[in-house]
Amino acid sequence: MERFKEIERSIIKRYRKKIWNNFIGGVQEYELIKANDKIAVCISGGKDSWLMAKCMQELCRHSEVPFSLEFIVMDPGYNKENRALIEQNAEILNVPITIFVSDIFDITESVGGAPCYLCARMRRGCLYSKAKEMGCNKIALGHHFDDAIETLLMSMMYSSEIKTMLPKLHSTNFEGMELIRPLYKVKEKDIISWAEYNDLHFLQCACKLTAKDASHELDSKRKETKELIKYIKTINPEMDENVFRSMHNVNLSQIVGYRDSDSGEKHSFLKKY
Repeated sequence: MERFKEIERSIIKRYRKKIWNNFIGGVQEYELIKANDKIAVCISGGKDSWLMAKCMQELCRHSEVPFSLEFIVMDPGYNKENRALIEQNAEILNVPITIFVSDIFDITESVGGAPCYLCARMRRGCLYSKAKEMGCNKIALGHHFDDAIETLLMSMMYSSEIKTMLPKLHSTNFEGMELIRPLYKVKEKDIISWAEYNDLHFLQCACKLTAKDASHELDSKRKETKELIKYIKTINPEMDENVFRSMHNVNLSQIVGYRDSDSGEKHSFLKKY
């Protein structure tokens, strides 16, 4: 059996319960794919996006709902080694990628400070633009279960706001385009396990700033939040599951106040007191 077929088999056999079922469950529960969608699967080169690519590829082959895929890779200024690793993994995994180049790394580096937010926004804009150029109506990103609960806790602790990344959303700048997150219910530990089981090696953080100064990554709020979750799970192993379920079970009658994201109107519990 060819290696890529063994890797595909591991997703639907060995990791059927932890990865495949959660992937399919997310696609169905959040209605991520519709008939005749053309989806740009956005591959960063990391473990998450590569697993997403293989899951989407497998689903596309067997789905009763007809849809098509484009696998796109944005090169924001990778060095030769990182670019070669992406191309090598595309060959190993049998994923037909389209690579396009941008100058995002150079732009964000010139800004100074910690421009991760700017980089993420620019990346997304470039991906939307390329996807639309290729006739796609959706882009798929590799954010997973852990990303969702970390974002919720970061928002509460650092921004005084309760919000998280959604399983899908409409683009505000590219009319008719949507963003979907097919790995929304898949845990990072299972993605790591899948990669290690198949002896796959992917890009870590390829940011120029991180390469120059390791503290840039170590000081990140997301890393702090990961450590916090890890600690709390030593006390309550179900903590992450409970946080994830809480995002689907908000009791507005027990919330002091909330803001309508469309109108900006603020609501207080006092209105109905």
